[in-house]
Amino acid sequence: MSASSAIAHHTIFEDIQALLVGTLFVALAVIFFKHGGLLIGGTAGLTLLVHYASGLNFGLLYFLINIPFYVFAVRAMGWEFTIKTFCAVALLSVYSEVLPQVVGLGTLHPAFGALMGGLLAGAGLLMLIRHHASLGGIGVLAIWLQRNRGWRAGTVQMVADCLILGAALVWVSPWLVALSVLGALAVNMVIAINHRPGRYFGI
Repeated sequence: MSASSAIAHHTIFEDIQALLVGTLFVALAVIFFKHGGLLIGGTAGLTLLVHYASGLNFGLLYFLINIPFYVFAVRAMGWEFTIKTFCAVALLSVYSEVLPQVVGLGTLHPAFGALMGGLLAGAGLLMLIRHHASLGGIGVLAIWLQRNRGWRAGTVQMVADCLILGAALVWVSPWLVALSVLGALAVNMVIAINHRPGRYFGI
């Protein structure tokens, strides 16, 4: 039997659990990053940056910042991906406000927070990717630019993350920015190792 004929599609129930659990992992990662005064890449990092600078509600900011990117999501990935991504963003926005009421951190070394937060975020994003969803934002824009302008999505994402971390130096110490880079590396390590072509066929 060929690999293509053996591909098993995810059920609606499986997609729902992936959205619920994947976004929960990322929300826990956000708690680690916020507690340590750290940042993360992508739109979540941009939201944390605005949150640190203004003190505004993270969950609401994250939901609002993502709204313009749905246009690119529809054009680049289609309606199914966009609807799942909208649900994932909404869930993360809600989780990020509810979890601090039931989860409290006493002592947390920033280095461990960066590493553990990165690993959690990577695992959560991996679940979403495997179920044809994302957390929207800059990653979707990067895919759209690659398809319509020929710009490499990875390069666009890297430049955006560098700009976010660079701007963070105004509000966050260089040491914490360096630890944030560690967290970003942990995220990408999890995805790079566990999401390789030919190793996973569920869609």
